[in-house]
Amino acid sequence: MEKVTQIESRKADHIRINLEEQVNSGLTTGLEKFSFEHRALPELNLDQVNLQQTLFGKTLQAPLLISSMTGGTPEAAQINRYLAEAAQEAGIAMGLGSQRAAIENPALESTFDVRKYAPDILLFANLGAVQLNYSYGIDQCLRAVDMAKADGLVLHLNALQEALQPEGDVNFSGLAKKIARICKLLPVPVMVKEVGWGFSEADIRLLRETGVAGIDVAGAGGTSWSQVEMHRATSEADRRLASAFINWGIPTSEAILNVRRVAPELIVFASGGLRNGLDVAKCIALGASLGGLAGPFLKAANESSSKVLETILAIKKEIQICMFAAGAGNLDQLRQTRLKQR
Repeated sequence: MEKVTQIESRKADHIRINLEEQVNSGLTTGLEKFSFEHRALPELNLDQVNLQQTLFGKTLQAPLLISSMTGGTPEAAQINRYLAEAAQEAGIAMGLGSQRAAIENPALESTFDVRKYAPDILLFANLGAVQLNYSYGIDQCLRAVDMAKADGLVLHLNALQEALQPEGDVNFSGLAKKIARICKLLPVPVMVKEVGWGFSEADIRLLRETGVAGIDVAGAGGTSWSQVEMHRATSEADRRLASAFINWGIPTSEAILNVRRVAPELIVFASGGLRNGLDVAKCIALGASLGGLAGPFLKAANESSSKVLETILAIKKEIQICMFAAGAGNLDQLRQTRLKQR
């Protein structure tokens, strides 16, 4: 088993690299290929454009998710607090970073304890799905949910990232059956997410049979974890290996459409390279329920919760004005809005 100190060190590396280095994918999200038709006469009052929806029993004030990022270090605890406080104030959803470090060292559980700052938000616990092949099971999943007092569990898939880490866990065989078992036994909904390379139709067919509640597509076009691992690499050979995968992955827009074609009944969260409210609105129009962002919120949380809130409110305003100018008075109408494709 990997030493806990090594996990903590890796988490600290990930925060530092994402804040300091250029780690963007060589691909785009594909969202730039889509546009709304402008409505000169929208027949709407901007102030009444409604961004609310109910999801997993929680009412959200905007279709926004603070995507899973971090935990397991003192710095991460502060970041998570700021993110949670802002999410509570704005009434949006939040995902925690991988809780493996706290499963293996209970002293780190406090870095994920954000419910005290955000009693009402839709909150997701998080573990790496691959750990189900490394002695994890329903007990560890329950612990992750319980320590966060979460409304659901995200099992993340990061096969390429693990393959590029010298210490990576690379046995991804037979995971679909194990995910299905967790879905059956866990008393809260299970989402599965990528970390930035998207989902193919073949992936989605496998996942729809497991009983997952939904998929966070986390497509290519934003942070590339191959580039993060390139910056972590300690040898030239490892740096060269990681850098070769800069153009790898399925763009976010394509991944959303893959889910809608193959498993339209599943809830879709859209993340991976979203940068503003127009991107979020496009994802909703393509079929997502929420748009998730990580990078902009991480940078804001490195300053304060008020900076995170400022970022959330700016994105929310962009979504609202986009809906207004496209003639969509609520999110159901936005989902019925046709996008033009260039």
